[in-house]
Amino acid sequence: MEIELSKSGLSGNESKVYLELLKNNQSSASEIAKKISLDRTLTYTILENLINKGLCSFTTINNKKLFSASAPENLLNPLKEKEQALLTIISELNKIRVEEKNDYEIKIFEGKEGIRTVMNKILESKEACAFGGTGRAYELLYDLQAKVKNLNSKNLNVRIIFSENFKKNEVKKIPWIQIKYLDVKSDVTTTIFQDYISIHLIKSKPMIILIKNKDIAQSYRNHFEILWNQAKYA
Repeated sequence: MEIELSKSGLSGNESKVYLELLKNNQSSASEIAKKISLDRTLTYTILENLINKGLCSFTTINNKKLFSASAPENLLNPLKEKEQALLTIISELNKIRVEEKNDYEIKIFEGKEGIRTVMNKILESKEACAFGGTGRAYELLYDLQAKVKNLNSKNLNVRIIFSENFKKNEVKKIPWIQIKYLDVKSDVTTTIFQDYISIHLIKSKPMIILIKNKDIAQSYRNHFEILWNQAKYA
């Protein structure tokens, strides 16, 4: 658990102290230091850091300061503050951004961050369909899994045609995604949403091509419907 907490920005010792507080409510600095074999003075410093991060509070009883852990949800506070700051910056940047005037757009993304960027764009759509599904993007991005589970499925229409050799994938566990299968070997997934077509290949180095054009997107959508009618449920 200490390793997981370190991803939230806590140091190793901060993680140890916070976990000890969660296990034993209202503990003194001396008690905490003894249980986790940490210097008492250092423990006080760490407790002050946790208080500043909103992860710890204290009360004084009989002239003795006792510390308690705050709710783990407070670990999200720095992220929320950062998100709010970024939203303000993004708003200002969009004001100075020059929009492309072409009726088409072609972009290439690489790596995990590129996949994440396009997947987030797809999840913002109310409708999406894909063929050549592999489930690799879902397995690659842990944050994508959490986001998918929290989506309001009532407003979404998602259909995916998987290749037969990818029947063992985690996406099929999502109840609101319709899945069919075709006996076609493919490592490339094509997704149609809004006026976009994304074509991605996730192997040693993930790559995704994103095309924006209303006519091309509709043509791919028409082809998808033919494939969907031919595909079979598991």
